[in-house]
Amino acid sequence: MKPGIHPKTELIDVKCACGATYKVLSTRKEMRLDLCSACHPFFTGKRTIVDTAGRVEKFERRAARAAKSKKEK
Repeated sequence: MKPGIHPKTELIDVKCACGATYKVLSTRKEMRLDLCSACHPFFTGKRTIVDTAGRVEKFERRAARAAKSKKEK
């Protein structure tokens, strides 16, 4: 590797909105997160659905129609 062309990495604290902090190597001076593995619904098992314009209901209706037509065949 050529000397002097690589950015400096430092051990920094990454802070999440939930209050969790992590130490990582980074070229940035500080990082703030909205979600981390401690508060993300996928990792915690607390599934919440944010529905915009009835997308979930529309999908469920479409899936029910597909299952019904498959069952009739």
